[in-house]
Amino acid sequence: MTMHALARFTVRYGADLRFAGRDLPRPRVVRTPTRHGVVRSFVYGSADAGGVAHVHFHGGAWLMRYPQMDDWWCRYLAATTGAEIWNVDFRTGPYVTYPVAQEQSHDVAAAVAGQRRAVSIGGFSSGGGIAASVALQARDLGSFAPRLQVLGVPALDLASDLPTGAGMISPSLRALVRRVYFPDPATRSEPYASPLLAPDLSGLPPAVVLTGERDTLRRDGEAYARRLEDAGVPVVYDMTPGVDHYFLTEDPGRARTTMAMIAHQISAHLAPVDSH
Repeated sequence: MTMHALARFTVRYGADLRFAGRDLPRPRVVRTPTRHGVVRSFVYGSADAGGVAHVHFHGGAWLMRYPQMDDWWCRYLAATTGAEIWNVDFRTGPYVTYPVAQEQSHDVAAAVAGQRRAVSIGGFSSGGGIAASVALQARDLGSFAPRLQVLGVPALDLASDLPTGAGMISPSLRALVRRVYFPDPATRSEPYASPLLAPDLSGLPPAVVLTGERDTLRRDGEAYARRLEDAGVPVVYDMTPGVDHYFLTEDPGRARTTMAMIAHQISAHLAPVDSH
């Protein structure tokens, strides 16, 4: 069986972080037309949550179609920010290849933004890379203006090889992702595939960039945060010491501080803008 099919049985993280939003009802399912067919989202919180929403993109190396892996995170954000949280069920490899997931994710976020006063976007791992891609697409297309992008341990450069070492994200996993979801080497350097390689990062929304000290992808997040700052984009950069790619679940104590900071940033950026 593929990683895609095994995701619901193999993904085990976040169980120790279910300390907010456990009493929320099951998310409702909303279907949104996109360039690549109708996409489901699992939506947490009230549809009239102050007219604001956060659109989340789950991880899984573009090979796991399993948004439920981040149910704990979506419940936490719904409970602590008061925003409506959209967990997008974009398609993944091996059934599609780039740029399907990136474009589906953009189209869903743009549709949500068209119905809400303010929207933020975010994701973990490959989902963090998708969130950065969505921000670039939104800027380039003029489709909507996210108030904030939350990039958690993001994969932002699929054109470069990963360093060897003991990290959870290994060169062999990178090779599999390339072979299955980015099979055309020429596309791996495109900005929407590898946002770190985009020639211009100006005009993007403020960012919260999160990395783990021992994570192989730490260099992606650090470099992107620097480039965003150089382009005049406000950045909050936070590195969790001593952890690998599962930066929150490996240190649940520290995670409470990190999660509260993210929730505060989302709430602050989705708040009404004072025109005075």
